[in-house]
Amino acid sequence: MEKKIKKVVLAYSGGLDTSIIIPWLKENYDGCEVIAVSGDVGQTTELEGLEEKALKTGASKLYIEDLRKEFIEDYIYPTMKAGAVYENKYLLGTSFARPVIAKRIVEIAKAEGADAICHGCTGKGNDQVRFELTIKAFAPEMAIIAPWRTWELKSREDEIEYAEKHNIPLKINRETNYSKDKNLWHLSHEGLDLEDPANEPNYDKILELGVSPWKAPDKATYITIHFEKGVPTAIDGEELDSISIIEKLNKIGGENGVGLCDMVENRLVGMKSRGVYETPGGTILYTAHELLESICLDKATQHYKQLIAIKYGEIVYDGQWFTPLREALDAFVDKTQENVTGDVKLKIYKGNVFNAGIKSPNSLYSEDIATFGEDDCYNQMDSQGFINLFGLPIKVKAMLDSKKLK
Repeated sequence: MEKKIKKVVLAYSGGLDTSIIIPWLKENYDGCEVIAVSGDVGQTTELEGLEEKALKTGASKLYIEDLRKEFIEDYIYPTMKAGAVYENKYLLGTSFARPVIAKRIVEIAKAEGADAICHGCTGKGNDQVRFELTIKAFAPEMAIIAPWRTWELKSREDEIEYAEKHNIPLKINRETNYSKDKNLWHLSHEGLDLEDPANEPNYDKILELGVSPWKAPDKATYITIHFEKGVPTAIDGEELDSISIIEKLNKIGGENGVGLCDMVENRLVGMKSRGVYETPGGTILYTAHELLESICLDKATQHYKQLIAIKYGEIVYDGQWFTPLREALDAFVDKTQENVTGDVKLKIYKGNVFNAGIKSPNSLYSEDIATFGEDDCYNQMDSQGFINLFGLPIKVKAMLDSKKLK
């Protein structure tokens, strides 16, 4: 016999989906208690007035958990150090925000003695997987309620109508009904005119974290980022905590039109979807980190790390954060970062991030060896024997092919 649901912990953002889920849960689960949980991963103004709204729509209480530091240091930085990017473009802003939020929701659900955890993810999206795999990792027996799979509402327009009938205040209307996700790392935009890949995004209308490259200043901005073992610790000589680093780089990147990504991606559930992402600070960090690695990593390690970066990006995108493979890859990445310490100077101009100089006490770059000028440490005649051996298989095959033709 199925256990009666008396208490539900809801992943609550105050957006369209979760705003109507509170009354829907109480209607469909015999007046159950609903405890709302919002994980603060840098949504800023989206958290304003959230408690009043949650309580007014039927929640018994609202937890607002500050997860920003944990989000950056335990999720963003490991992914950045791995160089993980999904399908060559997406810097995984929504993907790694879900496990940190879901993990805290499980902790609260256990403390509250909840019967179930509820989320507002759609049955078409990736987030349902990311939330539920995390729940399974920490509370494998916990019941999960996903209203989008069962309720009678079929679209965001239906949701808005439901909200209006139940007097639930919304910050959007039918004309501004983009599906958005915002945190310290990025802002995503989906839906409406963006659903057709043939449509050019109206950047002047949708951008929130910065300006478009063509509206950026005509003057370049220079910054220097210092890294310790692959982790950024200072900007222009000023030591900053992890939150301040991301916020400062977002400001600089946003002002200069950095970090726009318009892509059609392959969702985990099988379909293609189109999204526009703003990741100004993240784009700067990824560029700087990769530049520093170019002088600190040996060739074999650097090339192998590029291979695992693809897999790491898939793991994060697919919601498999709490898995033995991700932990094993982190161990490899951390080993590669032991010497990734130094300074990267960047020139930022109209959406571009250019290399303006790299320095590291652990640099493997030798000007004495690489020079085109005269040197006494590299015997150029050594290359002749190397080429003869390196090219021997090609030479042998060509000789045999020539004999076959005779």
